[in-house]
Amino acid sequence: MSDVDAQKRASGEAAAELAESGMVVGLGTGSTAAWFVKALAARKLDVTCVCTSVATADLAAGLGLRIAELGETREIDLTVDGADEIGPGLSLIKGGGAALLREKLVWEASKRCVVIADAAKQVPLLGKFPLPIEVVAFGHKTTQLRLCDALAECDIGVAPRLRMKDGAPVLTDGGNVIYDAACGRIEDPAALAAALKSVTGVVDHGLFLDLADLALVGTVDGVIRLEP
Repeated sequence: MSDVDAQKRASGEAAAELAESGMVVGLGTGSTAAWFVKALAARKLDVTCVCTSVATADLAAGLGLRIAELGETREIDLTVDGADEIGPGLSLIKGGGAALLREKLVWEASKRCVVIADAAKQVPLLGKFPLPIEVVAFGHKTTQLRLCDALAECDIGVAPRLRMKDGAPVLTDGGNVIYDAACGRIEDPAALAAALKSVTGVVDHGLFLDLADLALVGTVDGVIRLEP
């Protein structure tokens, strides 16, 4: 196992210790979140899980976890998920796994949100990781032009690129497409978030602001706790 994978595993296992029987637990998406799901299942708690993607639901079901759809349960007690970047104040970029909309819906329905990651994900300023933007497939090329204008309003002069895989656009579980904006530096995440959400055709974006209550970051010296 690589050092990075070991850090991901450590952070996921640390987060699993926060769960208690009787909780409704939100399960994130991605390689780090998968370690949390496995560790949670190993604890054999009486929990109900709300999943942020089909892939996570398949993993959780295979491990014997009880699954419910968002809205079928009471408020989610705890959501644990990974991130592509963790910036100041636990501002986040998420969406590298193309599940940002479902992730954000689950996060916003949760009492407590914990982000887990390896040490490389902690950054002094968001933006090096391309910002995912989920867009309605219909007319998405026109929406892309509007995205350029919204980014320019925030002094970011890049054109978002349609995410492709095997020669075809990547589709989210909701049937939308993803555009990635290589911003470089995001000086004002709140302003950028507002500008992107104002564009017709944009479903949501990967800026998760004022949502994380705690970060558990795996490092070579163990797991460290970060708070906003």
